[in-house]
Amino acid sequence: MKLKGKLLLILSLLIVSALMLVGCGSKESKQAADQVTVDIFQFKVEAKDALESAVAEYMKENPNVKINVQTVGGGDDYGAALKSKFASGQEPAIMNMGGMQDVKDWIEKLEDLSDQPWVDKAFNGTLEAVTADGKIYGMPFAQEGYGFIYNKSIFEKAGIDADSIKSFDALQAAVKKLDAKKDELGLKAVISFPAKETWVTGLHLSNAAFANEFSDVVEAFNAKTIDFKYADAFKKLIDLQANYGYKPDGTKGSLNAVDYSTQVEELFALEQVAITQQGNWAYGSIAGIDEEVAKNIGFLPIPVVGAKEDSIPVGIPMYWAVNNGKDESVKDAAKDFLNWLYTSEKGKQMIIHDFKFIPPFKGYEGENLEPTDPLARDILKYSNQDRTMPWVFMGYPTGWGMDKLGADIQSYLAGDLSWNQLVENAKTTWAESRK
Repeated sequence: MKLKGKLLLILSLLIVSALMLVGCGSKESKQAADQVTVDIFQFKVEAKDALESAVAEYMKENPNVKINVQTVGGGDDYGAALKSKFASGQEPAIMNMGGMQDVKDWIEKLEDLSDQPWVDKAFNGTLEAVTADGKIYGMPFAQEGYGFIYNKSIFEKAGIDADSIKSFDALQAAVKKLDAKKDELGLKAVISFPAKETWVTGLHLSNAAFANEFSDVVEAFNAKTIDFKYADAFKKLIDLQANYGYKPDGTKGSLNAVDYSTQVEELFALEQVAITQQGNWAYGSIAGIDEEVAKNIGFLPIPVVGAKEDSIPVGIPMYWAVNNGKDESVKDAAKDFLNWLYTSEKGKQMIIHDFKFIPPFKGYEGENLEPTDPLARDILKYSNQDRTMPWVFMGYPTGWGMDKLGADIQSYLAGDLSWNQLVENAKTTWAESRK
């Protein structure tokens, strides 16, 4: 009987142990099933490290979510890379959209974000470019602005009052004064003009002209034709930078070899030039070379003769979008991460201090949430003074600004195309793109 009792006890223990193992296995299986993977495919190279840090913080708080980040940008064509991703079957859960044309091109793949908690916090004018049929398909990245970035120390040494530059004539006079003192100021040239970067010329600089032809991005997007009303003013801006820009071999054609790295890191950050056309995103590149130079820079306006001469373009550079073809659990995690990044206290701190973004949402009023770099502060100054123009280039026909206008600007600088022909080409290619 004792032996029988012992056998029963051993059998009971074995059964209990087996049940515990089954229970643990079930728990582990459930945890594995709950794991969600979110792939982000984004273009903003200068935000890569900050985004990866934010992802790491989010995953600490949400251990069931695995987020992978892949960045394609800089000199690469993000739009083409995104199409390749989809074609290969490696569709990301979170991707970037540039505005109205991208929404139109990708709408079958975009999740409706209208019910997201950040929507009510978005500033006026930041969601129109990603709204279609009353639905919101994108979350704004940040507010950004661009103009002629100038070195305050060099201007002071040259005896130029930057605050007085509110017209093209005043800008041109300052450039000529800097050119006359180039040797004593230790400059290679007054300006660094990256004509190789057609997004700088064909998108950003041309926007100054077309922001005064169209009232907003929606009007530009719907326009079947352009008048190119401010073509002469645009030419003045091109010629000023070409005439006083750093030319690798001394010819205007060699401006087409000047890229972003040469423009910002080799010339401006090393104080080889006094002025360059770029946006607040360039602050990190400049600070990475020389923090002291980066602390002492600001924005001059991009003056359009006959229209706004004291303003800078301010807008939304890109939007986050969610792939509607993913599983619900993946889409929910993707939306939760984006909302956490811009509205949680930890996320907001990172947006300001790590990403160095100018937030496109309300709720950043605290002292520790104010922009820290001088370019971001200047953008707020211009905005508060109502000295801004919209980003209408987001409404250009797909590829028109970079592939058509930007390429023609390169031909003009090389002496292969007259300005009148450039203007006619711009009108023709725009109209053809809208058919």
